[in-house]
Amino acid sequence: MLNADLVIWNDLEQWHRKGRTHRAAIKGEQGLQWINIPIKTEDRKKSIREVHINQEEEWIESFWNALLHSYSEATWFDFFADELEANIKHFSTFDRLLDLDIWFFEKLCGYLECKIDYSLASQLPNFDPNPDVFVKDIKADILYQEYESKHYQWRSDSAQPALTSHPHYPQLGSDYLEELSILDLLFNLGKESFQVIDELKKQK
Repeated sequence: MLNADLVIWNDLEQWHRKGRTHRAAIKGEQGLQWINIPIKTEDRKKSIREVHINQEEEWIESFWNALLHSYSEATWFDFFADELEANIKHFSTFDRLLDLDIWFFEKLCGYLECKIDYSLASQLPNFDPNPDVFVKDIKADILYQEYESKHYQWRSDSAQPALTSHPHYPQLGSDYLEELSILDLLFNLGKESFQVIDELKKQK
C-alpha cells in the first residue's frame, strides 16, 4: 500500500475465515496467537461489505486482554495502552465489519504517522473482480496483491511480490516472528516505527 498509486480494498470479495478482515496475528507467550472479531454465522458466505459482527458474543474484553498479556512489557505499550483500550471498547458500537476495519485502520495510520489513501471496490464503477482484467482496464503497469493471501484471494499470475523481504525490528521476547499485526510494530517501536515504514517504501 505504501508504494502503490492506487490502493483498492476489495469489499466485494467473499469473506473468508483465513482472511485478515476479522483477525490479526500477535506474539503471545506461546508464540503466534490470533485475535479475532466474531462474525455472524449467517453472513459467512457473503461479501466482505455485507458481513456483520456478532456482538452477542462477549469478545471485546478477551481481545484487549490478549494484547495486554502479550505486550504489557513492550517498550511502547504504556504510551499507547489507554487510547488503544478505549478504541477497542469502541468496537462494540459497530454493526458491520467493514465499518470497524475502516475506522480502526485510520486510527492505526494516525498512531504510525503515515497516510494511505484507498478506495473500496464497491465504489469503483469500472472494478472487475478478475485482477488481470481490472489491471488491463485501468492500464496499470504493476499489480501488488495482499501479502500471503493466496488461500483466500483471487490471485493473478502477473502480480509482483508485495514484499521482497519481511522487515525485521526489535521485537519483545526471543524468536522473531513475521507476518504479525501492525500492533506488534507499534508496541515495540512506537514513534520510531517510521524507520521500518521508510525501509518498506524502498522495496519497489
